[in-house]
This record gives sequence, C-alpha cells and structure tokens, in this order.
Amino acid sequence: MQIGIVGLGKMGGNIAIRLTRHGHDVVLYDRTPAVISRVAERAEAGKTIASSGLKDMVAKLTAARRIIWLMLPAGEVTEAAVTELGGLLGKGDILIDGGNSFYKDDIRRAAELAKKGIHYIDVGTSGGVWGLERGYCMMYGGTKDATDHIDPILSALAPGIGDIPRTPNRDRPGFDPRAEQGYLHCGPAGSGHFVKMVHNGIEYGIMQAFAEGFHVMKSKNAPDLPENQRFDLNMADIAEVWRRGSVVSSWLLDLSARALAANPDLSNYKGDVADSGEGRWTIEAAIEEAVPVPVMTEALFTRFRSRTGNNFAEKMLSAMRFGFGGHIEGTNT
Repeated sequence: MQIGIVGLGKMGGNIAIRLTRHGHDVVLYDRTPAVISRVAERAEAGKTIASSGLKDMVAKLTAARRIIWLMLPAGEVTEAAVTELGGLLGKGDILIDGGNSFYKDDIRRAAELAKKGIHYIDVGTSGGVWGLERGYCMMYGGTKDATDHIDPILSALAPGIGDIPRTPNRDRPGFDPRAEQGYLHCGPAGSGHFVKMVHNGIEYGIMQAFAEGFHVMKSKNAPDLPENQRFDLNMADIAEVWRRGSVVSSWLLDLSARALAANPDLSNYKGDVADSGEGRWTIEAAIEEAVPVPVMTEALFTRFRSRTGNNFAEKMLSAMRFGFGGHIEGTNT
C-alpha cells in the first residue's frame, strides 16, 4: 500500500522505515528537510518519495483512497495538520493520528471530517524507539470500513505473536485474533487513544513502584540506620537477578537493569521527570467515572515534585523513560 507519514521524529521515522521493509510505499514529510533525507537513506531503496509540505504530499499519493499518518506532538501542531488536511483530502480518504492526542479531540475531529466523507482513525502507538525492530503495539479506533482498509499497514507495524506463549482459552469465539499479533481495533474514533491513555497511566504507576523499590534498597546503607541493619546492595545485580524468572520481570525492569549496569549511581540523570499528558488525562477520566486511582495519581504527583529536587527514585524514572522512548529530561515528548 501507499501511505504518507507526517512527522519523522524518533517514532515517525522508524514507522516509515519499518513499512518500507514490509513492501509499502511511503511519502515522507517533516518540517526539517535533512530529517527526510536521513529517513529515506535508511529505508528500503525505491520505497520512499519526499514531499515539501502537506499539499505536495496529498498530490503525490496516487492510490484510490489516500492514507496519511500523522506522528506529531499532541495539541496545536496536530490540530493544525488535521485542519489543513481536512481541506486537502476527499471522500473515502483516511487520516490517521498515531500520536498521543486526547481522545475527546479524536471524537470531535472524526465527526467534523465525516461531514466531508473523510475517515479519521486514532492509533495509540506503544513501542518507543525500539519499535523499528520489535514492532509496535497498537490500539486504534475508527470505522470498520477504514480500519479494515489499513489492516495491511497495521499488520506490518505490529510485532506479531513472536515467542510469547499463547494465552489459554483464546481459541474460543468472541476474541479478536489481531490482539495476539499486537494490534487491536478497540471501537469507534477516540477509543484507541483512550485505551493508550490508560496504558500510559498504568505505566506511570509501574515505573513509580520500581523507582521507589530501588530507592528503598539503595538507602539501606544509610548512616542513620543501626550498623548491623545496613546492607550495601548492588542495584545493578538486583535488577539483573529479578529479570531471571521473578514475578516482576518486565521490559521496564530490563531497561532499568541496562541503565544501572551502565552507571550504577545514575549520575548521568538529574531526575527531572516530565509528564506528557496521558497520566493527567487518565486521572481526569477516572474522576469523571468516579473510579479511584490512587496509585496513578500519586505517580503523577511525584513527577510534579521531581522538578523541585530529585532523589535516586526520580533518576530511575528518568532512566526508564529514556530507555523506552528516548525521552530527554525536561521535555514532554
């Protein structure tokens, strides 16, 4: 299939490259021409075309149903792109937002574009900077017609079943087989980003638990403790042993072990932990639903506190964020 990718940053560029590796043709656009060139150089030869702007991209999409995937920061930048493309695309065309937009914005955009016959699909995309090789877990919302049409795109980006053991009883009717492949149609427009939003809220809580636990262990050698109760524990070794068969083994633990092995005191991190929106939105949704979420709320508030002074726990959070997403301290990306 042919698709246009707008925004070729850490994830957008890798999405474009992965699609070319699976035989898809990609029209590229980024506001920085040098970025377009770098992505084209890494992509499969002959599978990309550069464009100079959104109008030029639309003109270079020759399929009967034009498909454009936005991979831009949530907020005004994405809103402006959706508005401009709403005036360039036509009936039957498909506009995808693969960033981290607020799900209520998706609902509004889908309704506005539907008046013109344009389909809007929101794709919550998880996988960070590792997605090029591992694939991306995707949760998406939109009409069945449009989501079925882009299934070859999503299938190419998804990680596939890999070597993860199958969950018992999933061979019964009523389950979507695509979930085992790492991508899932969640429902109408907005539902994909809603599920991804909650995913990120859960991620906040898990990361916070790891960070606090390692801080407790690192502080076990504090001078104000009785001497016979002090332990000089090796954080890197503990993270490594937990990776091997423990019930808390996970990708976040893998990233923690990697960061600690490289620099056990994490002195290369300040611990200024940003929040990119999804944690706040998850808590707002919980308030609307009257659902208690104390763990995620406290994890979000800890990120606020980290910007006024840091400890080892916040350095752990920074290390994990950099590990999975390449997030630099002090930024909301």
